[in-house]
Amino acid sequence: MKKTKNSYKKSGVNIETADKFTKYIQKYSQQTFKKKLSKFNKGNIGKFASLFDIKQLKIKDPVLVASTDGVGTKLEIANKFNKFDTIGIDLVAMCVNDLIVQGAKPLFFLDYIATGKIKLTKMKKIIKGIISGCKISDCVLVGGETAEMPGTYDKDKFDLAGFSVGIVSKKKVITKNKVKNKNIILAIPSSGLHSNGFSLVRKILKNSKIDSFLKKELLKPTKIYTREVLNLVEKNLINSSANITGGGIIENITRSIPNNLTINIDLSKIRVLKIFKWLKSKNISDMEMLRTFNCGVGFCLITDKKKVSKLKKCFNKNLQPYEIGFISKSSKKINLLKKIRW
Repeated sequence: MKKTKNSYKKSGVNIETADKFTKYIQKYSQQTFKKKLSKFNKGNIGKFASLFDIKQLKIKDPVLVASTDGVGTKLEIANKFNKFDTIGIDLVAMCVNDLIVQGAKPLFFLDYIATGKIKLTKMKKIIKGIISGCKISDCVLVGGETAEMPGTYDKDKFDLAGFSVGIVSKKKVITKNKVKNKNIILAIPSSGLHSNGFSLVRKILKNSKIDSFLKKELLKPTKIYTREVLNLVEKNLINSSANITGGGIIENITRSIPNNLTINIDLSKIRVLKIFKWLKSKNISDMEMLRTFNCGVGFCLITDKKKVSKLKKCFNKNLQPYEIGFISKSSKKINLLKKIRW
């Protein structure tokens, strides 16, 4: 009997399925194109590399800003609940929220999806989330890569990575050097856990009953702050800012001030969301909570006191920034005032 010939498909990689997914992305990624850019960008998906013309943006002294990130073990929660329509929003958010810290407007986004087996229904939900995130952040999905890797990933496992590029005029770049003594620190509310601390969350879930509240909270997508923050940049209303991700409130805000200044945070002013109160009840110390989770603060702004009132008018009532501290001169990098109210 003649032996069956080896093939890529028999090794676990289905090129036909990957091609179908690429065609799906080609169709729906067009939704992220602006009319003035669509003619130039049309057909990027499927090419070896993507093109983007920055000349037509007419920005004086442009600087490109790049960021890359993933969503960590939040992917395991998506797999656990078989819910994949929001994880793509998280992916975009983790990249573009870092860009705006520098004052950069997101231009385009690329994704990388690695999986043991391409399941079209699942992949389509993930890419729809990525497209939604691009729409919210007003950037274009210009390309990406999908890798089917049997043996490296189990058939139901997958990983996501994102890469985004933004642009800002040199005179608009936000740096920590603009921060001054007596500046005010404002907190913008988070939507929940965002995409950090899920290894600890998953450990706690092993011994906890997962009710409807938890299912809803665990996969809430990361809030994207691009429109609000870039409006502040345009109006020169902020001196510095911080995206509250891995490292929590403490480590991220300290990255946004000069070495000769101190951050003073009144922890009692933080508006703690219910999900963080639940986590705190699982025998986690205050400092561990603050270093691991955003605790309800998704993004921080540092500004002059006289600009606070005008700054707040740039936000709707559901996303109002509120004061949690101030900048001072001291040998300490951070000074935590009072206790957080769980």
